[in-house]
Amino acid sequence: MGIDFGTLSGRAVVVRVSDGAELGSAVYDYPHAVMDDRLAGSGRKLPPEWALQVPADYVGVLKNAVPQALAAAGIDASAVIGVGTDFTACTMVPVLADGTPLCELPEFADRPHAYVKLWKHHAAQAQADRINELATQRGESWLPRYGGLISSEWEFAKGLQLLEEDPQVYARMDHFVEAADWIVWQLTGEYVRNACTAGYKGILQNGEYPSEDFLAALNPGFARFAVEKLEHRIGQLGEAAGTLSAQAAEWTGLPAGIAVAVGNVDAHVCAPAAKATQPGQMVVIMGTSTCHVMSSDQLREVPGMCGVVDGGIVEGLYGYEAGQSGVGDIFAWYVKNQVPARYYDDASARGRSIHEHLTELVRDQPVGGHGLIALDWHSGNRSVLVDHELSGTLVGATLTTRPEEIYRALFEATAFGTRTIIETFTASGVPVTEFTVAGGLLKNSFLMQVYSDVLRLPISTIASEQGAALGSAIHAAVAAGVYPDVRAAGEAMGKVNAGVYTPNEEAAAAYDALYAEYTALHDYFGRGGNDVMHRLAAMKRAGYERSSGVAAAAASGDVDSVEQGALGEGGRA
Repeated sequence: MGIDFGTLSGRAVVVRVSDGAELGSAVYDYPHAVMDDRLAGSGRKLPPEWALQVPADYVGVLKNAVPQALAAAGIDASAVIGVGTDFTACTMVPVLADGTPLCELPEFADRPHAYVKLWKHHAAQAQADRINELATQRGESWLPRYGGLISSEWEFAKGLQLLEEDPQVYARMDHFVEAADWIVWQLTGEYVRNACTAGYKGILQNGEYPSEDFLAALNPGFARFAVEKLEHRIGQLGEAAGTLSAQAAEWTGLPAGIAVAVGNVDAHVCAPAAKATQPGQMVVIMGTSTCHVMSSDQLREVPGMCGVVDGGIVEGLYGYEAGQSGVGDIFAWYVKNQVPARYYDDASARGRSIHEHLTELVRDQPVGGHGLIALDWHSGNRSVLVDHELSGTLVGATLTTRPEEIYRALFEATAFGTRTIIETFTASGVPVTEFTVAGGLLKNSFLMQVYSDVLRLPISTIASEQGAALGSAIHAAVAAGVYPDVRAAGEAMGKVNAGVYTPNEEAAAAYDALYAEYTALHDYFGRGGNDVMHRLAAMKRAGYERSSGVAAAAASGDVDSVEQGALGEGGRA
């Protein structure tokens, strides 16, 4: 059984161990989805760049999707020998010593910092900036392993934000847990940190976290963050974290005592599912965001990468990660907020989704025919700039520009962002020789052809609509002892369609010219040519504070009215 916990839903898939055949699946949508505007229940307004979730929604996947997948597969539950899971990352849950999320305590139900901070919670950028500045000043040896910059999405930035904005929640928290590990804890009753998120998101290199001296220099109260809130037993990928507990067996309908694999990240589990575990084989998981992972036998410093971890994907090779914080999310934002109603009517009349309709309208336009270039930073830039205060940009719009043309420009912008990542890796001595796509966006054949043309690479596709869940099932098979390692399991159970898309030379040449313009804008706005995006982000935060009355209350000395320190009692407004 492979269970994939995504941004908006969780999916369970029953997979045959001998050949990877997918026998049945089911999906459970999170009832609370993503809280990025108001807190569920109380309706409390959230500041800009927040993204929270409710951990009970994840348990709902176990109670609903797993038994439904079993029923769809038509097999006896006793035939299931192992469970593997994957999760978005870095998604953090503040919990008590027994794993109880703080948001489930009545006294913290209205405190945003007590909830899950989803991967795309970007409100800790100021803390990330301080971590990066101090690490650079001190020449911290771990910083190059992360491309020279730590992301606001990761454990330390989110933890520092929690301490400084709601110290009461921070003090009550016994563990700051990756959701990837928290769900395994719910399945087994045992807390085991996985080596993947510990290395990529938790700054664990060569068995050590950043020093207490470094952390104290950020904030004296943060000195023992790693020791007291993070440190725990590390499980290697493909190992069994434990066995299915009686409670989890009751939830899922699976047999108690079967193997439960160590947790993992949704992107990284896809590599063996796509049979892409050799050096140079990059796998990109394209959904709401895009994650780029690949293995190499070389240890290199790649500017702006999310990290390089020994054994971070498969044992014996260095695993590299990069990513784009917004891809499918950008397309979804655009059609939700910018496309006129008549387009929806036309799409419905033709029996198409709005995405299919916009794609068909612009599919045959010559490259560059819309006269547009966009920057794909609507959710900030994860790689290679690692700056979540950057924002989306469109250049070239006129009174004749049509909605479908902007839609295509956004497609192209995300492809240019991926090309920037690939060129950075190759220039750093980690060449990308193969490119395989997994995730929901591979269903759009035009988007895939754009990527092939922009990248000048053939594109293979994972031959499964459930790549991450299949990858989790592969890890479960290893944890159950069926295969000796993840690579062997991937060769037997993985699926790939090789070279489905190949670059068109005429289109590729035209995209080279557009990419040059993208790069000029990328460097101008992202590398210090013009700091307007940061100034606008600061104005947005200031506007939130004014509208919520925080600034006025702080000036009058009415501490109780300062939204409990903006977001928690005793914190900094």
